[in-house]
Amino acid sequence: MKLTGRIFSIEEFATFDGPGIRMTVFFKGCPLRCSWCHNPESQRSEVEYARSPNGCLNCGSCLRAAVRDAKGDLHLTAASAEACPRRLVRRCGEDFTVAALCARIMANAAILRSTGGGVTFSGGEPFAQADFLFSCLQALRGEVHTAIQTCGYTDREKFAKGLSLCDYMLYDLKLIDPAQHRKYCGTDNAGILENYRALAASGKPFVTRIPLIPGVTDTVENLSAIASFVEKQGVDYVELLPYNRMAGSKYVGLLRPFAPGFDEKRAVEPHTEIFEKHGIRAKKM
Repeated sequence: MKLTGRIFSIEEFATFDGPGIRMTVFFKGCPLRCSWCHNPESQRSEVEYARSPNGCLNCGSCLRAAVRDAKGDLHLTAASAEACPRRLVRRCGEDFTVAALCARIMANAAILRSTGGGVTFSGGEPFAQADFLFSCLQALRGEVHTAIQTCGYTDREKFAKGLSLCDYMLYDLKLIDPAQHRKYCGTDNAGILENYRALAASGKPFVTRIPLIPGVTDTVENLSAIASFVEKQGVDYVELLPYNRMAGSKYVGLLRPFAPGFDEKRAVEPHTEIFEKHGIRAKKM
């Protein structure tokens, strides 16, 4: 059988996912459950259906075609998509072979190369579909610039292989304290920090990205810990990402509750001065 990967979105001309103009491929499935996740359709590996609220008639047709799982949670289905008179229910998750996805990427290769850009594999988490990721990177090697955007949660061997195959990496650092990481992201972060150390020592071009979540990641304690940690790895530049306050609407479309566990209305504090004290330039994106 041909190797396939599950993708939930492809952005043709992205400008914030690495150098130049890029094509960003969003892999479905993620090992983390960050309470602020703004792509909830990326979390689960299985195909899902989501409803757009714009133009909804509230006729209930999609809900009557939905199904309940063993926990009693309601899920939209392919029948829901067919039942919607406005065609507002979309499928989240399409399977591609390596050849099919790479052909789609290469169709834009000339434009991407002309801007110093390329393709970025994002998610979800690309390493959650490691074999598919590696096969795509190998197929594109020397043809177009490749980048991986990752949370870093994967084993050392897979991370090392992905690092060896890509040209560039975008690496998220969210929380340093392991208890806080478990509380807000659902997992321990020891492996994430270990892989970051390996990345910083590798010589591979990369950028560190820190999402600013009000009262969670933007605290003086957390940003000071991140600044100290990355300074020790010889890193002198980070990017600070704003919190997406529109995230909750996506959960509604998936018929899921959105309970982030923090005050969304609180102003975000970038505290760039903390990084400056450590000799690190912090760019607000």
